Amino acid sequence: MDFIAYQQAFTRDLRGSECPFPAEEFEQRLGEVRRRMFAQDLDALLLTDPSDIFYLTGYSTFEVSVHVALVVTPGALFLQVPSIEMGPAMVTTRVDRIAGYRWEGIGEVLEPLVEALNDSADTVGVDAWHGSLRQGVVDGLKARMSGVRFVDSGSLVKQARIVKSAAEIELLRQSARATATGLEAAVAAVKPGITDNDVAAIGAHALLAAGSEFMSMQPIVTVGRRSSVIHTNHQRQVIQQGDPVFLEFGSSWQRYTAPMMQTVIAGTPTEHMRRVFDGCRRVVDALLATIRPGVTFDAAAQAAGQALKPLADQVFFSGVFGYTVGAQFPPSWVEGSGFIARGGTTEFRPGMVFHLPICLRVPGQWGIGCSETVLVTKKGAEPITSNPWTLGS
Repeated sequence: MDFIAYQQAFTRDLRGSECPFPAEEFEQRLGEVRRRMFAQDLDALLLTDPSDIFYLTGYSTFEVSVHVALVVTPGALFLQVPSIEMGPAMVTTRVDRIAGYRWEGIGEVLEPLVEALNDSADTVGVDAWHGSLRQGVVDGLKARMSGVRFVDSGSLVKQARIVKSAAEIELLRQSARATATGLEAAVAAVKPGITDNDVAAIGAHALLAAGSEFMSMQPIVTVGRRSSVIHTNHQRQVIQQGDPVFLEFGSSWQRYTAPMMQTVIAGTPTEHMRRVFDGCRRVVDALLATIRPGVTFDAAAQAAGQALKPLADQVFFSGVFGYTVGAQFPPSWVEGSGFIARGGTTEFRPGMVFHLPICLRVPGQWGIGCSETVLVTKKGAEPITSNPWTLGS
């Protein structure tokens, strides 16, 4: 049986059986994206970001290293997947036009895309800055479609995604509950003599037992001096008495992730550690007090920067006080539709969801991070995670 026969073998009962949302939700999303296309004079979109494709179709898989594309026109959708992905495409989506190509034959993707785009396209939007858009595909299409303009429209779907529906918010709340379960188990395990891998393993087991799917990022656990280096992870390091243990977990629930950071001390925290921990709390509190509809991302970042000021010369901080989260795939749970940082002119709106990743690192010594994932409501910011805000285990 080849992949075409495999596709045809899916019964009516299996077709779309794992689609995460009802048809009405996707119709609403697609309608909004098409309105934005019309406003930008785009005849078609060529989407390759797995999370954008998921957002418009429900297509979900753990294999995100292969070429997958969704062509969106005013009247049709065309989903292109490799042969090995025909099963997920059939059970997770209700897209009518799904075409496969041989997994080992990447060059086969061009002619079907040309056919799908040539139906109506003079101007095609692409996400020029996303790593999923392969140069060979772009060059091949331009060579075959010399009369078509390809323009960068990478923010178009992201702008539609930035405000979450009620169904999406519920999935983020489910993720937050599972994330808390994983962190609670990991924190309880912290003690001198065990390794960062031991803590990560206990946390990962709890996350999976609580219902998490494969995660966009695996549990992050670093101890002692290594916690002062951003984006390190567990590496068989033994926890010593007095070490800070930094944890950042994010369960996945129908691909939606609500992350949270905690730091616990394997013993008694020093006064310096307490001051930095208090600084994390001040920054998060400043953000919670400032985030509300109509306020700009810049204004929230300015308020958070003032709260950080007493420690600013002593610690490293990334400069991003918050980023949007929603549906994502490895290697990251960062949605990319919005960042709370200086200069951001976008205003908060109800339904936006942000992770506030406040981690302050003293280079060569240790780092302390504590965060919340928050929902923007009509009244302000509502944490959907439940950080206990303590350095003790």
